[in-house]
Amino acid sequence: MVAAIHPVAAPSQEGVVLTKATIRAAERLGLSQRTLGAVIGLSESVVSRMKNGTYVLERGKAFELAALFVRLYRSLDALVGGDEVAARGWIKGDNRALQGSPVDLIQKVQGLFHVVQYLDSRRAII
Repeated sequence: MVAAIHPVAAPSQEGVVLTKATIRAAERLGLSQRTLGAVIGLSESVVSRMKNGTYVLERGKAFELAALFVRLYRSLDALVGGDEVAARGWIKGDNRALQGSPVDLIQKVQGLFHVVQYLDSRRAII
């Protein structure tokens, strides 16, 4: 019996871009691989593979959560004017309006969504 050889599909360009953006956002916010994994619903070892370029996000739950996480980063970055120290302080500090530390809240889907909504509302203030 001859085994059929099927070519492995190349990762999508959007997956490659989102994977890199997710890793960079986590690094700039000072988040560990374990924390990022909790945010996007993947194990620490998969996040390590993402960082090494051997795993690319594809459409699905982790992809959608990663896109939301990158949106969080972009909103926060705009609010702090690109100040990485301020962004790290905000994400890890206690926030009375959110009733907790954003880094803890975003490790659950509902918390990630709530923090993104909060940041979007802060950006909309004129």
